[in-house]
Amino acid sequence: MKDTVTIVTGGSSGIGRAIALFLAEKGGNIVIFDVLDGKEVIDEISSKGIKAEFFNVDVSDYKMVEAAVEDTIKIFGKIDNLVNNAGITSDKLLIRMKEDEWDRVIKVNLKSVFNCTRAVIRHMLKNGGSIVNISSIAGVMGNAGQSNYAASKAGIIGFTKSIAREYGERNIRANAIAPGFIKTRMTDSFDDKTREEMLRAVPLKRLGEPIDVARVVYFLLSEYGGYITGEVINVNGGLYM
Repeated sequence: MKDTVTIVTGGSSGIGRAIALFLAEKGGNIVIFDVLDGKEVIDEISSKGIKAEFFNVDVSDYKMVEAAVEDTIKIFGKIDNLVNNAGITSDKLLIRMKEDEWDRVIKVNLKSVFNCTRAVIRHMLKNGGSIVNISSIAGVMGNAGQSNYAASKAGIIGFTKSIAREYGERNIRANAIAPGFIKTRMTDSFDDKTREEMLRAVPLKRLGEPIDVARVVYFLLSEYGGYITGEVINVNGGLYM
């Protein structure tokens, strides 16, 4: 990753934070787009001698994304990679789900992927690049009470495959990762019964760690994944095969 420039959306916490830190460990310059404060992550990366920048960006707002991408180009001169990781949940059974709960999840999870990819991809046309979109196991198998979230994550998969076909000849690769149950603040809040039920369903009998996703992101962005595009990699401990 040395001398590369990677934008990570939602990179201030959780899986996004793990991705940003791991890519920086491999020598890549990091740019984080997030509505949450990214100072802690940026300081940690910078302490390793790696260049890092943070932009307070609502990735569901195209104008904000476009401005942050242009600022990234001014600072670094290029963008090699994009990791679309930002996402939210607003879980409810469909019959109780309000229109704004549907719209907000689709906007943050799916429209943001369009926004960031559209703003970045024209800067990749000359020298190529790699895009990794973080989907979810819910996007490949569905999940009760998450129709909005599952729809947004399934949409990411279709979008990824389309971009892979559109821009493969320009040496731009696009892949998706579909994580299962990953240990984050959200899963930490589950009660013991819920956690036991989750583990019972996973053949590896453990929750994934954010680093498990980060390692696959690195593989797909690096030369190791140089002949892979349009794929969905499941990182779920065997929960969905």
